Amino acid sequence: MAGISIAASQDAQTPTHTAWRALRQNRWGMVAVVFLAVMVLTAALAPLIAPHDPQAQNLLERLAPPSWAGDSDHLLGTDHLGRDVFSRLVFGSRISLLVGVSAAMLAGVIGAVVGLLAGYYGGRLDWILMRLADVQLAFPSILLALAVVAFLGSGLWIVIVVLGLTGWVSYARVVRSEVVSLKTRDFVTEARAIGVGNLTIIRRHLLPNVVAPLATIATLNVASAIVAESALSFLGLGVPTHIPTWGSMLADGQLYLGTSWWIAIFPGLALMLTSLAINITGDAIRDATDPKVYRR
Repeated sequence: MAGISIAASQDAQTPTHTAWRALRQNRWGMVAVVFLAVMVLTAALAPLIAPHDPQAQNLLERLAPPSWAGDSDHLLGTDHLGRDVFSRLVFGSRISLLVGVSAAMLAGVIGAVVGLLAGYYGGRLDWILMRLADVQLAFPSILLALAVVAFLGSGLWIVIVVLGLTGWVSYARVVRSEVVSLKTRDFVTEARAIGVGNLTIIRRHLLPNVVAPLATIATLNVASAIVAESALSFLGLGVPTHIPTWGSMLADGQLYLGTSWWIAIFPGLALMLTSLAINITGDAIRDATDPKVYRR
């Protein structure tokens, strides 16, 4: 009886519990998740964590080395204008995470709508939407973003919208392939037979089944959006220069790599580690939610 109870308890576990258990068994995945949680808390509590005003200038302390490498009281040193690097790094995490998550969500909504419509209705609509995706893929996304930002001007929300509008194709293709497979399943055929409308079928029967792949793609695309925003800010076409971002910090430090390496090295490390953690988390989520990969 005890064995039957244990087996019944295991069978009663929801897919979410199973995925969470699989994720906890992924050592590097959990390290990445913890790192991202720390980054999110750092961004949320930036005014409490940063010891200095990120925009305050002090030319008397310009190019001061980190506190552990010199006599400065600045943990990670100062830049060419005497601004505290650590404080700018902390506040820059807010912009990077906001842009990355917002752009990925916008691209996910657009891609999900396009993929659902193209996969379910097929025919001419499918052909038009997929050719539109092919046309966008013909242009490198970063060059397209550069062109649009140069035309519209810089700004936080402009960058988010541009990155969202240039990143929907991968979502649309995955969702379309999933819907093409799902729309021939029995539960969709039965819903049609009892008179359920097309939009209701899409909303109640197809959309819930593509949420998992959407979440995986979104997790990976957050890193791409963060890197793209940093590239735009590095070129002076992203977030306005008076707002601290990792890309603008890299741009400020490129001329001082030989003498004041800390100005560029620390934002570069933050960008690399954050992108790496997001990619590892995305891979771990994909493995945890894929029954073909995860084995009990």
